[in-house]
Amino acid sequence: MDKLTEIKHGLEETWHSVGEGWRQLRERTSEALTRFTPAAKNKTVAESQPAAQSQSSDWALLAGDLYEDADQIVVRLEVPGVDKADLGLEVCGDILIVRGEKRVEQQSGNGRYRIRQCAFGSFRRVFHLPAPVIADKAHARCSNGVLRIELPKEEHARGRRIIVRAG
Repeated sequence: MDKLTEIKHGLEETWHSVGEGWRQLRERTSEALTRFTPAAKNKTVAESQPAAQSQSSDWALLAGDLYEDADQIVVRLEVPGVDKADLGLEVCGDILIVRGEKRVEQQSGNGRYRIRQCAFGSFRRVFHLPAPVIADKAHARCSNGVLRIELPKEEHARGRRIIVRAG
């Protein structure tokens, strides 16, 4: 194999590897990547500041876990900086909808932002539930920036254990 063919082959492998990495990243974050919409109150504050100071990210990663056992489905969602009073939960069929708002925290003084990567505003996350749940018996709590939602499964979704006896 001549040198040019080796280089070409190496570039093709590199390009494939980069493409595969992006595909996996997109796949793993597709539902966790969440759009934040500025609230009307936040727009007024943002519009009164220079553009470089007021811009925050419109997108953020709200990482979540969905765990299922025989009796319940547990959803954990990382919501740092979101007050529990600004969270709302709704179950519609086999979908859990989490709504919330992360409010802008302004720094006082004569300084200015050089980097603003935090997202502020209202958001909505949707989780597709793997089994029917009893929404009226759900429990949620928010502690240390983690929202935990426990959704008991409907009786027919739980299945039934059958004990095998000897003889």
